[in-house]
Amino acid sequence: MNHNTSVSTVDPVTTEIIRTALIAITDEMKTNLMRSAYNPIIYEALDYTVGLFDAKGNTVSIGLGLPMFIGGLSDAIKAMIKHYGPDGIKEGDIIMTNDPFTMGSHLNNVIIALPIFWQKEMLGFAATMAHWQDIGGTLSGTTTDVYSEGLQIPIVKIFKEGVQDKEITEIIRSNVRLSDQAMGDFWAQIAAARTGEKRFLQLVKNYGRDAVISSISMIMDHSEIIARKEVESIPDGVYEADSFLDDDGVGQDPIFIGVKVIVEGDTFTVDLSNMNPQVKGFYNSGESAGRSAALVAFKCLTTPTLMPINEGSFRPLKVILPSGTVVSAKKPAATRQWMNVPDSIVDTVFKAVSPACPEKVAAAHHCDLMFYTAYGTRKDTEEFFIIAEGLFGGGWGAKYDEDGMSTTICINDGDTHNSPIEALEAKYPVQVLQYTLRTDSGGAGRHRGGLGAIRAYKALNDMAINTGIDRTKCAPWGLEGGKSGLPNKVCVVKKDGTVVNFPNGKLSSYQLEEGDQFILYSGGGGGFGNPLERPVDKVQSDVISGYVSMEMAEKEYGVVIKPDSFEVDVKATERLREAMKAKV
Repeated sequence: MNHNTSVSTVDPVTTEIIRTALIAITDEMKTNLMRSAYNPIIYEALDYTVGLFDAKGNTVSIGLGLPMFIGGLSDAIKAMIKHYGPDGIKEGDIIMTNDPFTMGSHLNNVIIALPIFWQKEMLGFAATMAHWQDIGGTLSGTTTDVYSEGLQIPIVKIFKEGVQDKEITEIIRSNVRLSDQAMGDFWAQIAAARTGEKRFLQLVKNYGRDAVISSISMIMDHSEIIARKEVESIPDGVYEADSFLDDDGVGQDPIFIGVKVIVEGDTFTVDLSNMNPQVKGFYNSGESAGRSAALVAFKCLTTPTLMPINEGSFRPLKVILPSGTVVSAKKPAATRQWMNVPDSIVDTVFKAVSPACPEKVAAAHHCDLMFYTAYGTRKDTEEFFIIAEGLFGGGWGAKYDEDGMSTTICINDGDTHNSPIEALEAKYPVQVLQYTLRTDSGGAGRHRGGLGAIRAYKALNDMAINTGIDRTKCAPWGLEGGKSGLPNKVCVVKKDGTVVNFPNGKLSSYQLEEGDQFILYSGGGGGFGNPLERPVDKVQSDVISGYVSMEMAEKEYGVVIKPDSFEVDVKATERLREAMKAKV
């Protein structure tokens, strides 16, 4: 078979082979990065993503990972192309940045991009974005500008035509606390990008440059057609909703999230003009994050399972995002907790369009990474340590035809994992005392919201802890008559038994003594539909499983369970449900 097929004769079978090959390439890139990274937030939690991009920076295939990175990588590569000009990127270059105002997130997310050349023509890029455990900056959890948050790496060539810039490398090494880990992750990211380059060039060699480029174009066009058909299935109209975050970590004012969705034929517009202006605290993000939130919501509503994730899927989407909002912030805005607002935007888009397409959306979810950092000096070795952990999941909202998922990572981080307790305890001076489902945290409904979790830690060393947990006041709402789930929560239990509660979920360099506990409670998901329409046997099963207490079964669902046998009191249930329906 002659694989050097011309553009005009590329056939559907070849296109399908190339489509699946692109998915396989990004999967291999992802695996290689995970297996060679040095810090557990990458190799355990999988806080990274990888991708292939065309010569203009458009997404060709994103490895399954963090959904909110969909836009950031592409935007960064487009910025690199603009920065160096069409002829300024050479074979053997490797380009690096962590600029929040280019790629949307915080300084810890480092991008490494490698241009792919074939016969002196640049065909595209292989790129990675990964979370470095430390990027310098203050150890305090509170910041008010990006300068205090760590080392800023503008768009730079860390390799120039195959030669490493060792001076820039040493500047980076000298400005991070865990330099060996950072450099290990640096080389792991380069290895993953080189894997993408190698496999893509093998594809070009096997099938020909024209067939591969033409197939990519056809894949994008096909993705666009499917996405437009899905948009057409949503009734035309203007749909609006709002929500809020607790505060910006500095002041006490809530952060307003206002979303307008306009559906017109096969075009879907997300208007974020009514977002809160950028804030003094550290909950800002660059405009790529605002666009990415719209991309994630749109992908979920239209082509959630269509692979690879590529630029064509988003052609029907328009995003209106003025500069200077909390998700289009301008320098020097602080961006350490960049992910919280985009996360809630996705929930709020679903809320907006729920009257038009209830079968496509879910009620609100816990909407937070439940992430903390802790740091100190080991009493045994006198070595400095930083723990960056959490990601233990919470409740997702119910849908029109099923209950919400329990203890699942929030939509921003998608495929990230929680850290195995054994690995955490082996590496750091903490002990996990409890990791359980949070009874009654799921919102009541015909379909119940998923449950959050409780994770309790004991400090085995004096340490300071930072948390940026939000949505402790804006509970995950229900839809179509479903009730809200419980919100997120943080508390500390001193070694003498004193319980310390907080007005929100934000702690900044809070001092823990050896023996103190800190406890994180993730919220549940909102319910969907009238709780009184939930089948009695499902409520009974929830009570037996410990998902719902007998008290909640009676109060919210009108189901009376006998405490001695867990059997349903049928007559009492009928009377109670009739009385509750009469009050509605």
